[in-house]
Amino acid sequence: MESIFPEKLKRGDKIVVIAPSDSMNFISENVKIIARERFTEMGLEVSFGKNANEVNEFDSSSIESRINDLHDAFLDKNIKGIFTAFGGFNSNQLLRYIDWDIVRNNPKIFVGYSDITALQNAIYAKTGLVTYSGPDYSTFGQKLYFDYTLEYFKKCILNKEEFTVVPSESWSDDGWFPEQEKRKLFTNDGWWVINKGSATGKILGANLCTFNLLQGTEFFPDISGAILFLEDDSDSKVVNFERDLQSIIHLPNFNEVKGIVIGRFQNASVIKIDQLIKIVKTKKELSNIPILANVDFGHTDPMITFPIGGDVELIISDKEKVLRIGKH
Repeated sequence: MESIFPEKLKRGDKIVVIAPSDSMNFISENVKIIARERFTEMGLEVSFGKNANEVNEFDSSSIESRINDLHDAFLDKNIKGIFTAFGGFNSNQLLRYIDWDIVRNNPKIFVGYSDITALQNAIYAKTGLVTYSGPDYSTFGQKLYFDYTLEYFKKCILNKEEFTVVPSESWSDDGWFPEQEKRKLFTNDGWWVINKGSATGKILGANLCTFNLLQGTEFFPDISGAILFLEDDSDSKVVNFERDLQSIIHLPNFNEVKGIVIGRFQNASVIKIDQLIKIVKTKKELSNIPILANVDFGHTDPMITFPIGGDVELIISDKEKVLRIGKH
């Protein structure tokens, strides 16, 4: 699939927030105020999908409402960027209802993470449009410790130049929504080297269990030549992560995957570096590809923004560890 790169955002652009998974109704007014201030500082004008606050018994909204907001966002010529409000559990419900010609013919920035992984990889598989795994609208409502996240968001969404990722100095794994001032930071012990080597390729993946929902469907992207970025949330214990990873390894073209980058695990996952190394070493299919872990993306903070369908270079040796985002 040839990648289609949307225009970068710039000051004066209009963006829209939609809720293709969980409803925006659960985001507090305080979080909305902080998020609005951050977008205003970047010179971006924020609007909202007409159905973004609709909520049903599944904490989401009807398929029709979510599809209408998605289509409207891509069709509106005044909108240059689309941000998802939240993650959730059911964005894959939308895939058979999306008019892919609308998406393909109106390429624009599309940002989100977690459950939005299903939409993002399906969009790439069906249209070639590069989307961006990164902070959703609610994430911009963090009052504290947002600098690293914002820095890499700007590098990926506001600029075209390639950039090199470096580990954050500290990180957090807290439910910051209700108590913005009561946050706990942990010192970052840096990237975990699982396998040495070097590779270049296109980025695919993001949230592992959500990515796997696409397997066997027309919405799963071709992983040939890919460097897979994989992470999971607090529900993923070592046994869950192992079997979800094994599922990808069983794909017929996994032998053409060039490398793997694994996001930081949440504390509740209780996954340690020695366990991850043992998982990898028991899988012969992983023996000859570079694998780096504990990278700043996933369900902890801060997080980088990276392009799904964009280019990446990965170098892991005794002398250096390099993660460089290329064309994005």
